[in-house]
Amino acid sequence: MKQILYRLFEHQYLGREEARQVLQNMANGLYTEAQIASMITVFLMRSISVEELSGFRDALLEMRTPVDLSDYKPIDIVGTGGDGKNTFNISTASCFVVAGAGYPVVKHGNYGATSVSGASNVMEQHGVKFTTDISLLRRSMDECHIAYLHAPLFNPALKAVASVRKSLGVRSFFNMLGPLVNPVMPAYQLLGVYNLPLLRLYNYTYQESGTRFAVVHSLDGYDEISLTSEFKVAMAEKEKIYNPESLGFRRCTDAELDGGDTPEKAALIFDKVLNNTATEAQKNCVIANSAFAIQVICPEKKIEECIAEARESLEKGKALDTLKRFLKING
Repeated sequence: MKQILYRLFEHQYLGREEARQVLQNMANGLYTEAQIASMITVFLMRSISVEELSGFRDALLEMRTPVDLSDYKPIDIVGTGGDGKNTFNISTASCFVVAGAGYPVVKHGNYGATSVSGASNVMEQHGVKFTTDISLLRRSMDECHIAYLHAPLFNPALKAVASVRKSLGVRSFFNMLGPLVNPVMPAYQLLGVYNLPLLRLYNYTYQESGTRFAVVHSLDGYDEISLTSEFKVAMAEKEKIYNPESLGFRRCTDAELDGGDTPEKAALIFDKVLNNTATEAQKNCVIANSAFAIQVICPEKKIEECIAEARESLEKGKALDTLKRFLKING
């Protein structure tokens, strides 16, 4: 590891196979926490290459606990995290809105490393018991169109570095990897990223993978469609910049999307959204992300149609009913 670190400190890059081996060694406990922290720091100081990202991804996918839900052709809605905005659980709420609209969703999530509340935090707040039981996951898909995969159960390498990530409390290349290593390998994905270089990096990586995708970035730094500014959406066939007003939404402020300072407060906002009692800004943000997820699955639909579907799922109680059924199965 010393030689690897020296090379990285000298601004050299790892090849794809080399990166794969490094992450396998990390998962197998061959490096100290100090060495892992040093490596995380390197990738905060310079951009990760496509070869490095692909090699790290290869290692995680090779070591994953397999789970086959491919026949559902699900979507995952996820942000990289690391944007420093401390929003409530927008992508997780969007998953239930999309599932409530009748589309299959497999959410791959973890505890928050750079925010108060990650997807697994909000699930735990609701009494969800994480599982690798394929029969239970399939039952969840059949009865409510959504299953939840707690990342450390399916990716041992993520579990091996969890304490280091939490101690550092900064974004890392593991934030970048999380969306790429959903063990189901979903047919569709909506991914939010915190800057434009990452949008281009994922755009290239996804086009190699065959996943139908949209990568989204709000131009003021959010790793989701925040409606606080213009936002960019990149798909395989096009890239476009939207503004909230053109889609019929009022522009939000940062304060309106804040998730609070505890997991309990973030979970309360999540509940208000799905109960259709949240603020207009909170609801609209979830509706917008849900709509673009629906368009990934149904590219023939205009975004206005997708917004209407997402709004109906939320405002007619379909998303809430989905959550209730999900909790009954997974609690």
